[in-house]
Amino acid sequence: MIVQPMMKRLLDLGVACAMLIALFPLMLGIAGLICATVGRPVLFRQVRCGQHGKPFLLYKFRSMTDERDANGELLADQLRLTTVGRFIRQMSLDELPQLVNVIKGEMSLVGPRPLLMEYLPLYSLDQARRHEVKPGITGWAQVNGRNAINWEEKLARDVWYVDHRSLRLDFYIALLTLLRVFHREGISQLGHATAERFRGSSG
Repeated sequence: MIVQPMMKRLLDLGVACAMLIALFPLMLGIAGLICATVGRPVLFRQVRCGQHGKPFLLYKFRSMTDERDANGELLADQLRLTTVGRFIRQMSLDELPQLVNVIKGEMSLVGPRPLLMEYLPLYSLDQARRHEVKPGITGWAQVNGRNAINWEEKLARDVWYVDHRSLRLDFYIALLTLLRVFHREGISQLGHATAERFRGSSG
């Protein structure tokens, strides 16, 4: 059963507001740690692709430094990832500021993860269907491999979610997310701090 957009929006808004209030002291503590170890700003902001391909500004806690090489190019992610940054990524705490994106209506609690705008022309027609719904803080691909699976599998799971979405499935994904975070599964691909860049469908 396809979830009703209004009901999903009301649940997103209510849960996100409650979580933001409850977790605000924790978020302040994380911000303090980042400020002390990485520096300011404590938030990482980046334009991502939202529903129907519309761009929006995504918020995350910073987990990397801005260290550059002799040519002024940013060092590899794994070289810039701090100890604090690695921990908050492992526990998915860097995603907490996205509760603000949910409250603003740019994201949902559950849905395909918002990816870079530059990937938009690289999707196949089927893969592009992931943008029929709002992106989420967690999603079906995140509880079924996260960054440990390849792009083809990840995007296929996103489209599967679009075709099978329901409040019941969202609740199931939320529960699985807690288990995956606790066990710290699928955080990164081999040889990458998170995942390699998407370079287009091979299909």
